[in-house]
Amino acid sequence: MSTDDALSILSALGHPTRLDAFRLLIRHEPEGLSTGELVEASGLTQSTFSTHLAVMAKAGLVLSEKRGRQQIQRANLDALRGLMVYLAKDCCQGRAELCEPLLAELTCC
Repeated sequence: MSTDDALSILSALGHPTRLDAFRLLIRHEPEGLSTGELVEASGLTQSTFSTHLAVMAKAGLVLSEKRGRQQIQRANLDALRGLMVYLAKDCCQGRAELCEPLLAELTCC
């Protein structure tokens, strides 16, 4: 991941509405949520939320797919993984044991 890509993702997640929406999408992987469900969860109007969704999509955080008449939004876990690796790549100066608490927190149960 390039520095520009990381900054784009971090910028997109730097707004409370977008961060909440992305975290909600992560919780609903792999099935995703319809755009309507995301709008409802946000409490915003469709047009206002669409602006936030466009920012996340441009940063590569959200993938959209059509299912029947609905537009389904999914978290791009590859982008999240790439950002996490980018941020932690040089962690602990090569001493893996120092990163173990971080890895333990990330391990899904």
